[in-house]
Formats: sequence, C-alpha cells, structure tokens
Amino acid sequence: MVTLALLDSANQTPLHQWRFDKPQVIRVGRSPENQVVLDDPVVSRQHLELHPPQDSQSGDYWQLVSYGTNGTFVNGQFVSHQAWVNDGALIQLASGGPVLKFQMSVPAPKPQTAAPRRGSATCTHANNPPNTLFCIHCGQPIQVERQIREYQVLKTLGQGGMGTTYLAFVPPEKGNSRPTMLVLKEMNADMTRIPKARELFEREARVLEGLAHPGIPQFYDFFVEDGKKYLAMETIHGQDLERRVFQRGPVPLPQAIDWMIQTCEVLEYIHSLDPPIVHRDIKPANLMVRTIDNRIVVLDFGAVKEIGTPLGTCIGAPDYTAPEQNRGEPLTQSDIYAIGATLIFLLTAESPQKFFELHGQSYGFNVKNDPRITPAVRATIEKATQAKPSDRYQTAAQLARALAACL
Repeated sequence: MVTLALLDSANQTPLHQWRFDKPQVIRVGRSPENQVVLDDPVVSRQHLELHPPQDSQSGDYWQLVSYGTNGTFVNGQFVSHQAWVNDGALIQLASGGPVLKFQMSVPAPKPQTAAPRRGSATCTHANNPPNTLFCIHCGQPIQVERQIREYQVLKTLGQGGMGTTYLAFVPPEKGNSRPTMLVLKEMNADMTRIPKARELFEREARVLEGLAHPGIPQFYDFFVEDGKKYLAMETIHGQDLERRVFQRGPVPLPQAIDWMIQTCEVLEYIHSLDPPIVHRDIKPANLMVRTIDNRIVVLDFGAVKEIGTPLGTCIGAPDYTAPEQNRGEPLTQSDIYAIGATLIFLLTAESPQKFFELHGQSYGFNVKNDPRITPAVRATIEKATQAKPSDRYQTAAQLARALAACL
C-alpha cells in the first residue's frame, strides 16, 4: 500500500491523505482526472506521475516523472524530468507549492534476505536505485572514480577550458567542521603551462578564501597534488539561470527582478571590500538558484579583479560585457552593466545581442518594443547599461533600489 499525505506548511502535519493498494500508476495534478487532485495555481494540470518498481533491481524505489511547468522537488532537490522516491520522501510541487509525503507499507524482509547492516564490510551495494551515489544499505559511496588526497571523486560535474569540476566525498572525521560533500575544481594540465591561467586559478582561490557571504560558495581548501592545482569549495544544489530559461522560457517579471536584486546584494558586498573586487563575469550561467531557498548564489570567481591593480586582458561573456571591460579597464559599474543585460535575457529568453543597436553616437540595448518589459524596467535597464560608466547606477545598491521600485 502507498499513501500520499498533503502536509501543512507550518507544522508539517497531514491535512489530507490518499491511499492506494497496488496501483499501476499514481497521477498528481490540478485536473480532476488525476488520482490526487491539488487545487493550487502553481500546480500543473498534469504535474507528475508515480510508477511502481518494475523489477527487483529497483528495490522499493518508485519512479517519479515530472511534467510540471513550475518544477518538482524531491527532498529539496530539483527534478529535471525523472527521480526515484522511497518511503518518507517529500515531494514538493513547484517552489513554494504544496508538499506531499510519500509513504509505503511493505512486508518486513525475511532474516536470510535482509540487506547488509550499515557499515558492513561485506556490503555488495546490490539493489540500489539507478544513479544513486551512496549505498542505501551501508551508506558508503557506490563507485569512486579516483582519489585525490582525502577527496573521493564521485562524478564529473563539468569541464571547461580552465579546469574540470568534480563532486567529491570526504569521509567524516571527528572534530572536522568541513562538510563531507564538496565541489573539487582541478586545473587542466595544459593550462598549468600558461602563466595567466595559473594566475587566474590561484586568484580565485585567494579571493574566495577571504569572502564570507551566503550568496557566494564557501572556500574550504587549495592545494597542489602531482603538479596540478585544486580548489575545494561548497556544493550548491540548484540550477543556473541560463539552463533554467532554456528549459522553461522567460522568467516572470517579479521573480526576475527579485533574483537580480539578490545578485546586487552580492555585488554590493564584493564592491565594498578594500580594495573593491569586480566579478567581471556576471551572466546567467554564473547565477545559480539554490533549490532549498530559491536564493541566488554567484559562481565562478576565476575572472575577479581588484580595483587598483594593473590593467589586464579582456575577460567576460560578449553579450554581458561593458565597453570599458572590453578595453581591459573593468570598474564596479561593469558588473552593473552585466545585471542589465542579464535581466534582458531572463525576461525575453533571447540573447541581449538581439536588442543591441546604434543609438546616436554609441551602441545600446533597445527593448522598448518588447511587451514583456514594462516602461519602468526598460528605463532601469537602459540606465544600467549606458555606454559611459558615469551615466549608469554608481552602486549595486542604487540599482537594487531602482529594481525594487519597478514592482
């Protein structure tokens, strides 16, 4: 038997329950055709389906298939399309939407077929759901790709020109406050021969070590092993704004403005340091929406530059880079320009370059013909992206106040 319990958002107590005895599939959504009907505007008509285990390899895990336009979360983790749920799983329909508790009533296993005890040295990691990193029986990693010092690499998260990013596990030690799950960034071998690349990688580690803000990943370690440089930092569970827009389309205006205000708060923090720090690579791909609280986390501090240091090379994404930054002369107002360009992308789901055209003697963004951008937001974008830094908002706090006034 399977039970789905709708939980009260305040105290997590059940408000209503649906019980199913050997169901073939459980459909959840706003439409009355579903077995579980939730009359909530953030819930899609056909939001998700729950499919029972198809074979012994799946164990007691059910497959969740999400169709919700506003997203689905399992135990706080965003589900892009499919996920596995087991007894006690919390399923949230959209960010801030209703929460269902998935509960199972299964026969107790016979003694001779009981799973190995947690921590057992003889565990074979059998009968784990697909894509599971840790064994549900013993709690240890199912597969370790490689070991780098105390870091056990579980999977590759991404690879770019500068380095490769891994998800790593560190066995817990008594008295160690560092979390067991980390992001480990490895500098690519061919980049170690380029002095500028080494400088940028080391600068990211040095800058992150000195920062403390909830909208910035926390620094944990920087070291050299076998001639390669490594940076260990906080794991952020979520989805970057570029991928989110590509998957779901334009962001509703209030949400887009809220996220840009949160980004301004991070920029105000780094711009107010002594000396001030310019991020130089603010763009949708470097702005992560953290799943647990829908807050923005600014990523990739590999391009940061301290104001007052010698001028350098041009760094940044062309669609979001201010004119002075293209000349190798970044200012704190360069990050403000990038916020304006990012807001265009969030509201239109199109490259800002589509709206870039000649205005008199200089180039700028023209979004006056797009109905998704209100006159107040348009005026804010135009001021934030003026060609001359002196004509823009001078601080991120000023831009944040202007964005808030648009609501």
